[in-house]
Amino acid sequence: MQVTPNYHFNGNCQKALKLYEEAFQAKMTMMMYYKDADPSDFSLEGLPEKAKNYVYHAEMMIGNQRFMFSDEFEEIQKGQNISMVVTFDSPEEVKNAYNILADGASIIYPIQETTYSSCFASLIDRFGMRWELMTENKVIE
Repeated sequence: MQVTPNYHFNGNCQKALKLYEEAFQAKMTMMMYYKDADPSDFSLEGLPEKAKNYVYHAEMMIGNQRFMFSDEFEEIQKGQNISMVVTFDSPEEVKNAYNILADGASIIYPIQETTYSSCFASLIDRFGMRWELMTENKVIE
């Protein structure tokens, strides 16, 4: 299991990433825009052209720590702009944690498959903490 901080932005993620790269001599390891995501993740229909170029999923190494970043379409409330991503080895572990945390939670994304995860869910638990639970997609070479 791995825990990764994930920062959510209101359309200005790219600017933040450039700042963090410079400030921390960080290394960008992944950058994906909404327009690049698998259409089964969500529909781009009706989105302004600007939003299609928002960051869907980015990863950066700051020192030895992995950080994740993304833009949101709806305004992120203060205190909910950071979440902890818990990466599990199997979908069953994701589902177990989700089922436990879902009691009294506000569900952001129910369990689903995404471009970058074979099993992903996001919620704010009954104590107000934002969690993202996932498995990694394995890259086949």
